[in-house]
Amino acid sequence: MLDRIEGLKTGLSPLVSSFFDAAVAATIAVVVALVAHHVFFRILRRIAEASESPADDLLVKGLARPTRYALVALGLVLAAREVPALDTVWERVGGFVMPALVGWIALAVLHALVRAMELHNDKDISRADNLDARRRRTRLAIFSRIASFVIVFVTVGLMLLSIPGVRSIGVTLMASAGLAGLAVGAAAQPALKSIIGGLQMALTEPINIDDVVIIDGNWGRIEDIRTTYVIVRTWDERRLVVPISRFLEQSFENWTRDSAELLAPVMLHLDPLADIPPLRAVFEEKVKAHELWDGRVANLQVTDTSPQSIEVRLLMSAKDSGSAFTLRCDIREAMLAWLREHQPEAVVRRRVEASTPIADTAAGAAGN
Repeated sequence: MLDRIEGLKTGLSPLVSSFFDAAVAATIAVVVALVAHHVFFRILRRIAEASESPADDLLVKGLARPTRYALVALGLVLAAREVPALDTVWERVGGFVMPALVGWIALAVLHALVRAMELHNDKDISRADNLDARRRRTRLAIFSRIASFVIVFVTVGLMLLSIPGVRSIGVTLMASAGLAGLAVGAAAQPALKSIIGGLQMALTEPINIDDVVIIDGNWGRIEDIRTTYVIVRTWDERRLVVPISRFLEQSFENWTRDSAELLAPVMLHLDPLADIPPLRAVFEEKVKAHELWDGRVANLQVTDTSPQSIEVRLLMSAKDSGSAFTLRCDIREAMLAWLREHQPEAVVRRRVEASTPIADTAAGAAGN
């Protein structure tokens, strides 16, 4: 085989011969790198499958593609040392390709580790009392996105510096560092503000993933926290895209900041003649029999009065916002049904006092 290759080279010009050597060396390097990658990762997959932890499988799967191209690049580097023509070509593209491969591998490792941590955390987040798990998931999501941004930013910068024209532009800008600093600072202000906002969000934790919030009059849950915005899923399956600065600079309601447990009030407006003790007994009976009541709070109080009615507050507790909403609806419906059947006089009535007694008015009308 080598004799045939040498025979073909003798009939070619020196330039064509050098390119022929480069092509042959590159082909051999690529084939050897692909075979080595296949064998090595086949062994890694078997080791990962034998392990009980899913992190090994995720890491091997995430590194398969970027390391394949990295081994190909390594093979070309080794071949370029022996073939001058290939070394000339690699010098032109190597500075652009290698930072991209290193950045790709770094992103693959980061995403695999994040996914493994998420799988481990999902076991805890499925519990009813999952505040700590939601906090870990929120910090993990924010820090992973910031780390991804930094890796991409550094990778692109190193790739651009490998281009001679871009490098010369950078040297020229360094000569006027003051103006360049102002320009870069102004251009990078939104990105830097988002990164700082994400770090502040992760450290102060005004919201966590799966928190129940009221924002701009909309009830919803925090579905995802991005680098620059937050996705809020409302009760009717709409998605609100809210800038991350909104949660740092303006007020909003967070129903699950420290705990998922909530108090669920129901207001009834009844006639002042309503008999409260029987109403309180029925309310406590129905709440204690309901499956969504968590056993903490159940009381009935008259919280306000007016010339026309009294305000009766039915206060109960539930383990989370969804249970609280359903419990409120069920108890409200049950109490209204009991009032209609047992105390119809408790329904609010509008009283009108006539200036002339009704009996005299009726007698006068009969006489006419």
